[in-house]
Amino acid sequence: MNKNTKIKSGIVYLILVIGSAIMLVPFLWMLLTAFKSTSEATQMNPFIIFPTVWRKEAFHSVVSKMNFFKLYWNTLFLIVERVICAVLTATMAGYAFGRLHFKGKNLAFSLVLFQMMVPSQIFIIPQYLMVSKLGMLNTSFGLLFPGLVTAFGTFLLRQAYMGLPSSLEEAARLDGCNIGQTFLYVMAPLTKSSMVALGIFTALFAFKELMWPLVVNTEQNTMPLSAALAKLQGQFETNYPELMAASLLACIPMIIIYLIFQKQFIEGIATSGGKL
Repeated sequence: MNKNTKIKSGIVYLILVIGSAIMLVPFLWMLLTAFKSTSEATQMNPFIIFPTVWRKEAFHSVVSKMNFFKLYWNTLFLIVERVICAVLTATMAGYAFGRLHFKGKNLAFSLVLFQMMVPSQIFIIPQYLMVSKLGMLNTSFGLLFPGLVTAFGTFLLRQAYMGLPSSLEEAARLDGCNIGQTFLYVMAPLTKSSMVALGIFTALFAFKELMWPLVVNTEQNTMPLSAALAKLQGQFETNYPELMAASLLACIPMIIIYLIFQKQFIEGIATSGGKL
């Protein structure tokens, strides 16, 4: 490696380090604010970054006010349901759009792309009316309803199936496999990394979704973490240390999930051509 190459590599690494540090600033600010007093958290002095005294009162307060065990369970249950439904429907739909030939295929896939291009907020009213007519308000099914199918997952898995060679299907047909057997035993196992990536994306979307849980759910027993955190913000004043402490506790499950599945997450995105 010559001198110019080393300099270029050093500049690239320096830019990446600076970018990573900038991305960590909001998380560090949340961490520091959680240990501050209310006056320290709301004052405008930009030079006071660290708390003068590291306080734990905010954590004790939110734990006593909020049943985090129940909130964790509600959120985890919602994430698992969303991931299972999204992976099942997107895997089958992605295979159909990516490998099969049928009438109306391009039109149907155009509708899937249309759903990705428009804001999700326009679907809230019809979705709410459907859930209300079914009598499923304030239930886990009501929270799950928008995630039964996923346009993003369908597109992601379609790209993964289109990247597989057609010789695999031909070999399966020569061995006597029908369409279902070819999909289940040959093609689907080869897109496992994309399924894992979709599962992580779906878990992230379900974890941070705020508007739908606030619309369809008003009871504390079925409330996920995102909606519970929104309730901490008052109309006239907000206790920011408590809000940051609760947000920090709420981040723990997603950090654990990412640390466990980060390899599959990167592989799935690299091989499928999808972008978040």
